[in-house]
Amino acid sequence: MAERLLNYISGGWQPSAAGEMLPVLNPASAVVLAQVPLSPAADVGRAVDAALKAFPDWRRTPAGERIQPLFKLKTLLEENLDRLARTLTNECGKTYSEATGELRRAIENVEVACGIPSLMQGRNSEDIASGIDEHMIRQPLGVVAAITPFNFPGMIPFWFLPYAVATGNCFILKPSERVPMTSARLFELLELAGFPAGVVQMVHGGRDTVNALLDHPGIRAISFVGSTATARYIYSRASAAGKRAQCQGGAKNPVVIMPDADMATTTRILADSAFGCAGQRCLAASVAITVGDARESMTEQMVAAARSRKVGYGLDKGVEMGPVISADSKSRIESLIAKGVQEGASVLVDGRGQSVPDYPEGYFVFPTILDGVPPQGEIARTEIFGPVLSLMHAATLDEAIALVNERSYGNMACLFTSDGANARRFRYEVNAGNVGINVGVAAPMAYFPFSGWGESFFGDLHAQAEHGVEFYTQTKVVVERWPRDWSRRF
Repeated sequence: MAERLLNYISGGWQPSAAGEMLPVLNPASAVVLAQVPLSPAADVGRAVDAALKAFPDWRRTPAGERIQPLFKLKTLLEENLDRLARTLTNECGKTYSEATGELRRAIENVEVACGIPSLMQGRNSEDIASGIDEHMIRQPLGVVAAITPFNFPGMIPFWFLPYAVATGNCFILKPSERVPMTSARLFELLELAGFPAGVVQMVHGGRDTVNALLDHPGIRAISFVGSTATARYIYSRASAAGKRAQCQGGAKNPVVIMPDADMATTTRILADSAFGCAGQRCLAASVAITVGDARESMTEQMVAAARSRKVGYGLDKGVEMGPVISADSKSRIESLIAKGVQEGASVLVDGRGQSVPDYPEGYFVFPTILDGVPPQGEIARTEIFGPVLSLMHAATLDEAIALVNERSYGNMACLFTSDGANARRFRYEVNAGNVGINVGVAAPMAYFPFSGWGESFFGDLHAQAEHGVEFYTQTKVVVERWPRDWSRRF
């Protein structure tokens, strides 16, 4: 019988009051792995009540003591890396190496948050007027929540959780109902790390659970990663309820290849960016723009790379790309490929209608390359979220930058070149929050914020690093005077 997942509330594992459960499927085999509850608002209310109860003591805990469970958690994550990676691969479809790489990024965020005694410091000025000093201090908000997506269940919760609790907040996670098992395993380790009851909690669920988090007056801030449409909805509803919100949306990431780029290296990096994680990441390269003479050699080498990529179950030896997350996703991706053809693109490599012999029920879309994609067409502007690379061609770097900046998204843009002047011009002019130069996935390290512009982000402060600290704290300015002889001063 499939495992029935529990919520983690007030320091213990509790069954949900949900009347409905959803199956959690292995996307490579379509085998049911677990049943996840669609928790009602009552479950959210219990978690918020527990967090509100825990918050006064947790915020008064010195920062140096608040990070001790994070130090322990780092060790637990490293010791359980293999188990977590296998769970992640089974429910998300990634290869084992992709899963372990994702978890390493989660650990990196825990490490950075352990520096909170320094990161959370305010500032002071003596004698702003005679005998008067002024101080700015940072204090936690209270109860905060994060709603996280299916594509990085091991990493994205840690864009938020370590910074939230290290700064003195109590944190509630609503993981994706598609991939809840990784979060459940992570919370088993959080329980062992020694956080007080109510400081870290998890409530499974779907749309109703999300709305309950957005509307609950006890929650002060919401973090989200997902599609642009959902990010806009969550940002609007959270803001209307008076909450802070940071909402990462979708992307359509362009990569520009100059004629002076090292084509062999560029091809390898670009193939990993476009087809890694089956293209299901917000920093996947989705549009490749060749400039001038780069067109012929780049196209030829990318076609060969796409055709040679080994697709299969992520725990099998030699597999380089796994399935997409669901049957619906597979159908959507294949329909968008067909849309691109209708708009005039040529299919150089077609990943539709293929299967992996040992996993005939799996949701596999093989690497696909579309050439001559019209810049104004739907396929050029829609986030496919699958292993599909669209090729466009420009005569000059000016033309390529114009194509980049025509997009409504602004998550990432990359350039491959050996010319430093062109590289500087590109990073200066492109409208994107994350820029890569000879890098295919410009994913910031945990000590930099994960930027995003345009319709790729709604809010002011991004995830990770100093932005995370600022998002989860509110500033208080204190102006004080301590006259030696009070009566003589007034």
